[in-house]
Amino acid sequence: MYAQLQEMKKLKVLFLQTFPLYGSGSGTYARYLAKEVNKVHKAGMLSPDTRPVNGVKIMNLRMPFHVSFTGHPEWPDSKLYENITNYQLLDLHETFMSEVVRAVEDFKPNIIHVHHAFPLSWAARFVKAAYGIPYIITVHGSEIPTAKRDKRYIALTTDVLRKAARIVPNSNYTKDWMFDVFGDEFKQRVRVVPGGVDLEKFKKTDTADIDAKFNLKGKKVVVFAGKLTKYKGVEYLIKAASKINGEIILLGDGPEREKLEKLVVDEKITNVKFLGHIGKDETLLIKMYSRADVFVAPSVWDEPLGLVILEAMACETPVVVTRKGGIPLAVKDGKNGLFVKSRSSSDLIEKINYLLDNDDKREKMGKKARQIAEENFSWEVIAKKFMNYYKEFAVFNKYNA
Repeated sequence: MYAQLQEMKKLKVLFLQTFPLYGSGSGTYARYLAKEVNKVHKAGMLSPDTRPVNGVKIMNLRMPFHVSFTGHPEWPDSKLYENITNYQLLDLHETFMSEVVRAVEDFKPNIIHVHHAFPLSWAARFVKAAYGIPYIITVHGSEIPTAKRDKRYIALTTDVLRKAARIVPNSNYTKDWMFDVFGDEFKQRVRVVPGGVDLEKFKKTDTADIDAKFNLKGKKVVVFAGKLTKYKGVEYLIKAASKINGEIILLGDGPEREKLEKLVVDEKITNVKFLGHIGKDETLLIKMYSRADVFVAPSVWDEPLGLVILEAMACETPVVVTRKGGIPLAVKDGKNGLFVKSRSSSDLIEKINYLLDNDDKREKMGKKARQIAEENFSWEVIAKKFMNYYKEFAVFNKYNA
């Protein structure tokens, strides 16, 4: 009995992620959480990504084809879940089932943590039934519009949610949205835990080199980072650009890029630069957050809580954001950022220029942004919440002894 109690101090936690660990919010979330958990327990990660994560046991999720909810910058050939055929869905389901069972047999976890309400959760439900190993689900929010439009995913996911040990939306908005689409019969097992930020990595740094490289010396700089999809509202920032008193840097790639680049050419806009997808090397991203006088997230959909907002805050940059979804968890109007109306270029012009023209105000808001990130959104704080759930629900049985 004593030996088992000693063993229980160190659990084996298997993370399931259906996307690469770079290039999206949920991939970043999965990567950093696994890294932090692995400092205390033993973390394993099944995902379609073989890049190392600080000692985490990485297992490659082999997929019959690339598929995502809204697109992915590392998968230009990605299909969308709402557009795949029933046969393709069956192919995915069968593949994911066998891949997850393979990972369970290899890693022998005490508990499984699934990212996104579906589709890997379907395999976790089978593992719970067959192996007796419980699972927790983080609902990131990007999967919910797909389920709302395509009822196949509601039918396939409802029982999965019923049987989860814990369901963890990343914001109160995501929680309410999930209830609206999937129902709330499982609400007693729901707890909200937001994403976090690596405070050691994301902090203000010297940017003289990028001033020289991108001709930014002496200029005010506005930065956007994220997937270039219609949901991100970047077109409204571009339409505002000619009246914004600074250079606008767009970091990211996606299906809207060609349309947005055409808009810049057609409108003869001269202060917008597209730098594309950053990839694994986050050095440029951190330098751009640090160099930015203002970070802008003009989302037109209910953003769960963009991790890029937390990263910019950690680099002492005030943010201009829409009051959508989970964003108000991190942004306090007038304290560390300003809210703008969705789809309003005129409001973007007003709020961005206000900050660009007020150096003292901007600096104070940047310091406050870092403070909020430190107090509420460090990965250490976030991981501790999840590790309490792991300890509460983990099992030791013949399959993971």
